[in-house]
Amino acid sequence: MFLENAKKTGCIEVICGSMFSGKTEELIRRLKRAQFAKQKIATFKPTIDKRYSDLDVVSHDSHSISCTPIKSPSRMLQIEDDVQVVGIDEAQFFDDSIIEVCQTLANKGVRVIIAGLDTDYLGKPFGPMPGLMAIAEDVQKVHAICVRCGSLANHSHRLSASKKLVVLGEKDTYEPLCRECYVKALAEDAS
Repeated sequence: MFLENAKKTGCIEVICGSMFSGKTEELIRRLKRAQFAKQKIATFKPTIDKRYSDLDVVSHDSHSISCTPIKSPSRMLQIEDDVQVVGIDEAQFFDDSIIEVCQTLANKGVRVIIAGLDTDYLGKPFGPMPGLMAIAEDVQKVHAICVRCGSLANHSHRLSASKKLVVLGEKDTYEPLCRECYVKALAEDAS
């Protein structure tokens, strides 16, 4: 049969953008398409992300897929040998070891699909995301819509006063803004 003799080719795909841009929705869509094609998948997210569910990756529009919450990216290397696709949500919350883990999986022939914020609330590259984008065969940047002017948004503006790097939240904590509105918002926050 053709599928039994098909070459197993690994790759890394990164889906990145701001809050509310559809990163997780796109990750779930790709994983469900792989399931429809009868490919075995394994999905992971950091244990810190409990916003909608402990055991599912859930998009803001309530699409979901089951997952394994993990503390360390090395846990992904324990997948079964017949897994063809690995999905990773909220990758920005993992440490840089995720880069080598993804390389190892792809080198073994696994398709690795990663979703995460490319920048933090300060507009700086977030965690391992720049490194993951550098090694990926495919990078898709998705955009939200600026809630202030309607332009494409690529910044996640934090509405709370917290200075902690990681603050999990929803629309009450973050808003997607275009560059111009983001710069104005930062000036307002500083005054």
